[in-house]
Amino acid sequence: MMKQFLLFPSFFFLSLLLHAQDGTKIGQTIYPDLHLKKTTEKIVLDGQLNEAAWFAAAGASDFWQFFPSDSARAGGETEIYMTYDENNLYVAVKCYSSSNQFLIPTLKRDYSFRNSDNISILFDTYNDQTNAYLFGMNPEGVRREALISSGGRDRSAFDGSWDNKWDGEAKKYENYWIAEFAIPFKTIRFTEGSTRWRFNAYRNDTQINEITSWVNIPRNNILMDLTYMGNMIWDEPLQKPKTNISVIPYTAGSVIRDFENLDETKAVTDFSFGGDAKIAVTSGLNLDLTVNPDFSQVEVDQQVTNLDRFEIFFPEKRQFFLENADLFGSFGPSRVNPFFSRRIGVAIDTATGQNVQNKILYGARLSGKLNDKLRVGLLNMQTAKQLDNDLPSFNYTVAAVEQRVFKRSNIAFMAVNKQAINAEDFSSSFNEYNRVAGLEYRLASADNRWIGKSNYFQAFTPSEDKTDKFTHFTQLVYNRRKYRIEWAHLYVGDGYDAEVGFVPRKDILLLSPELSLNFYPKKGTISEHNVGFDARWIYKVGKDDNLIQQDFGLADMGLEFFWRFNFRSTARLSANVDYNRILLLSDFDPTRIQSDEIFLPAGSVHKFTTFSLNYNSSQFNLFEWELEPTVGQFYNGFRAGLQGSFTYKYPPFGFVSLDYSYNHIELDAPFESADLWLVGPRIDLTFSKKVFLTTFIQYNNQFDNLNINARFQWRFKPVSDFFLVYTDNYITNPFDQFGVRNRAIVAKLTYWLNL
Repeated sequence: MMKQFLLFPSFFFLSLLLHAQDGTKIGQTIYPDLHLKKTTEKIVLDGQLNEAAWFAAAGASDFWQFFPSDSARAGGETEIYMTYDENNLYVAVKCYSSSNQFLIPTLKRDYSFRNSDNISILFDTYNDQTNAYLFGMNPEGVRREALISSGGRDRSAFDGSWDNKWDGEAKKYENYWIAEFAIPFKTIRFTEGSTRWRFNAYRNDTQINEITSWVNIPRNNILMDLTYMGNMIWDEPLQKPKTNISVIPYTAGSVIRDFENLDETKAVTDFSFGGDAKIAVTSGLNLDLTVNPDFSQVEVDQQVTNLDRFEIFFPEKRQFFLENADLFGSFGPSRVNPFFSRRIGVAIDTATGQNVQNKILYGARLSGKLNDKLRVGLLNMQTAKQLDNDLPSFNYTVAAVEQRVFKRSNIAFMAVNKQAINAEDFSSSFNEYNRVAGLEYRLASADNRWIGKSNYFQAFTPSEDKTDKFTHFTQLVYNRRKYRIEWAHLYVGDGYDAEVGFVPRKDILLLSPELSLNFYPKKGTISEHNVGFDARWIYKVGKDDNLIQQDFGLADMGLEFFWRFNFRSTARLSANVDYNRILLLSDFDPTRIQSDEIFLPAGSVHKFTTFSLNYNSSQFNLFEWELEPTVGQFYNGFRAGLQGSFTYKYPPFGFVSLDYSYNHIELDAPFESADLWLVGPRIDLTFSKKVFLTTFIQYNNQFDNLNINARFQWRFKPVSDFFLVYTDNYITNPFDQFGVRNRAIVAKLTYWLNL
């Protein structure tokens, strides 16, 4: 009955999705062409346009404003030239400016676009308007790269953690700066024989506070939206690069001591080695291999104060999982994902809240394009057994297929299998296997007005005592310049046990409409503002044997009203009013610091309203700050909170920042008043474009823990690094003696070798 109940509205939405495929051409936009001519001339990356090859074909110019307006030509002119040879695509960019006083906050790679002068270039190598590569540079020659997925239609589609091998240099002049890029064809994937790629570029000019792009992009979209791109026309069909194999070995040594383990009387030393390999099977299909991977150098997660009842999502940062990550990880909504790569090789230290490694023995991933419309992925990972937790080793296999349909939409399939190895040798409770499979349709209409997705996933588990082992999700968004309308509904069955996914809540039916109105003043200090609401009703289905609520009774309701302002100075302000109605289905302590016998009882209903403001100062200021006060009811009591950050920049050598979160919570007796602190100073130093030091300190009294993480990085060659990482955790409970929980220092050397 539940499946039938869900199928009717789903078929209705599917008819809308299919009808939306007949959208017209996007306005009257004319997408320009940029013709490339092959060269035999040697290109020297020195920030000087001395080579004749740059001017063999016409360049790209006549940029459009995106900010503060989207209806005028750029005030600061930008010129782009391209050429190529057998091995590399070369790009030269000349950015005119009013002076040579460029804003460069840091020399660190993967800088922030908005708070510095820079140029970004996007390549849609398969012309599918779904995925793209981004390469960027600022006037000091500092580089960044990223992968764009899901059409670039929301900010989560930007993955700046991706790293790969390419070269570039920049040079500053009196009234302009020049950047030169050399991007190896081995670094990017494309179809052999290609004669056209889609291309766009966008620039931030801080001197006149202007963001511009080569192709005009309406303000109700974001800069990396892959709908709005011109064309690169090659004068010869592209050939597959010659032998394209990269080997990235590493060696690492560590000294670690767990002071809470009384049997461990001295530090334990360890030496390890392993590595990755990248093998281009075709020009569009890549095989990634890893043996004994080590992720000790990956930046730690920024902790948050958790006042919610459910698990918090943290994004993947490990390099092996990043290329084509969207092929495996973009199914469903972000809150119910059938595959979450952080489930592989990562466990949680329950005492400190920090991530700890669950050793991965080896892995392989085949991913990429078989042709311009068909994309495939196959992932297999093997983890070591965990004797401390009495758990066996597990093998993880994920298969994904994505086929483009109509002009810009996709239909995708995924299957996930988690299999215990030699399960009979272990006595702890675990499932011998866990499997999930399903289909998803992703809409992107030709006129860029309709976007959405609809899916169905089924879990296959040994458990016979649970029903409704499936989930279904449908989302439909209609986006116009003046308004945005969204509808979403989600069903998560009680038996939908996706152990390798992110599923914080089950046995629910969610209904959620959203509306926002957009305004773009032509004058004044405000560049745009939008007002709207987001509503959600969550019903308990009643298949989990919890008798507190009747079947399909209302469990939670939330209403959020917001008004958001973006100023021409780049400052931002928002105001929110949130109303929540929550039925607790289990005992809950929102503070997480009370004694075990003090909690809000299951079955109690709580209605509360909170008010919050958020202000971010201009990103161009040397002293940048964010302030977010919150005040109002909280369950059966009161909450007053303050969070934000302070950042002082000393360009171009980095910054010092302080992230903070304070919540004062008063609940009815017998609860004691709670003062929850999370303070995170951070020091980010860039001694040069190759040497960096990041120190991250986090004090969290919800875990009674002080964490220190310092990471020194020397990039001695492209994508080849030496890391020195120091980690320390301290007990901070005032009733205990302040002491060390655990301490570690790790040295790691990686080297990227092209064969």
